[in-house]
Amino acid sequence: MKKIVEVLPDKTTLIQRSLNVVLAKMQAAIGERGQCTIALAGGSTPKPLYEAMATQSLPWEKVHVFWGDERYVPPNHPDSNQRMARSAWLDRVKIPEANIHPMLADEADPALAAQKHNAHLQTFFNIQAKDFPVLDLVLLGLGDDGHTASLFPHTEALQVIDRLVTVGIKESQPRLTFTVPLINQARCVIFIVSGANKQMAITQVLSPKNGPQKPGHTNEELDRAYPARLIRPSGELWWLLDETVGKDIETGAISGE
Repeated sequence: MKKIVEVLPDKTTLIQRSLNVVLAKMQAAIGERGQCTIALAGGSTPKPLYEAMATQSLPWEKVHVFWGDERYVPPNHPDSNQRMARSAWLDRVKIPEANIHPMLADEADPALAAQKHNAHLQTFFNIQAKDFPVLDLVLLGLGDDGHTASLFPHTEALQVIDRLVTVGIKESQPRLTFTVPLINQARCVIFIVSGANKQMAITQVLSPKNGPQKPGHTNEELDRAYPARLIRPSGELWWLLDETVGKDIETGAISGE
């Protein structure tokens, strides 16, 4: 794994840097493989990035869009990650509807919805039941509790290693989420993080796996407490932070961590 950590002076610069990196990765994927598969993050931080993406000129017919997680609400609900990305970006560019692959929260049983999206991914990527596809790009955020996607601290979803999609739980409310091994197959994972309230989480998430740990905690316990630590893709891992969250973080590129 190659890890790159950058701290940008403010959120505007963070979004511009994120746009540049995302565009470069998308264009490289299209050039090398004829298409780009990208999974989007929810939350408020990436919205201006998506709005900026809507102004770009790309061969949209070669871009396939997925989501790393989704709240268990209808697609027109204000909390829907799909709705946010569509209004900020996808509805404003000429991307074929068939290239948009949302997680559908339309089953009484969320586990069934997770199974259906799991099957959709297997069909799209033409893989067998035990295999994991390789997405070109996965965008992620970070919660102040250390969660990413809908992989929350000390939840069963963290232990799922035999599926692509599972049910994440936050405050007894179900969500759909990519599993850790699916995210870790990606060629490139980019965390985009802003906010002083995430300083404690970012310190624990970016602490070295073989370095000093929080007193009384093992690496495994910290992984369960701060699930973003579990994201260790086989390709590149980017952490793009603004100054409010990253002011005390060491920057640079590290290979083979």
